[in-house]
Amino acid sequence: MSTSTAAGRRRRSSSLIYQEPPESIEQRTDQAALPNLNATWVNSKGAWSIHIIIIAMLKIFYDTVPGVSQETSWTLTNISYMAGSYLMFHWVHGIPFEFNAGAYDHLNMWEQIDNGDQYTPTKKFLLTVPVVLFLLSTHYTHYDLTYFTINFLSVLAVVIPKLPFSHRMRVGLFQPIPEE
Repeated sequence: MSTSTAAGRRRRSSSLIYQEPPESIEQRTDQAALPNLNATWVNSKGAWSIHIIIIAMLKIFYDTVPGVSQETSWTLTNISYMAGSYLMFHWVHGIPFEFNAGAYDHLNMWEQIDNGDQYTPTKKFLLTVPVVLFLLSTHYTHYDLTYFTINFLSVLAVVIPKLPFSHRMRVGLFQPIPEE
């Protein structure tokens, strides 16, 4: 059941997973007009180390909570980092600042980093951090099946959107239906 876009209504999509179309010439021109400060900060000094600092701070925080075991602390650290990483890199679209006039409104942060190129040093690092954290949390939870399952599902939720096959792919379950 679709409605007319000429009447100003959205067209409904029956698919939950859809591919974001490539940029038009106008969008590419707008993106080239000004630097994307939102995506270039990840290549700055200290931007990589902030991930390690955040993980260490989360671990220290959960260790100070009374009644939380080491296994639970590692799992909560893993889940918290993965949730924040997913939110920052894959959920939010566009730029929080208004200096690019909406040129990147249809792209998430991961797609903006290094102009969408795959396998750059920054993207390799950002893909490696969740995997290493998963391995650490699995080791320190003594390979318990329950903790492993929770940690594995959380790392999958962050690693799959970073893989090349899911570039510009959207899951429309919790997001508005795109206009066509």
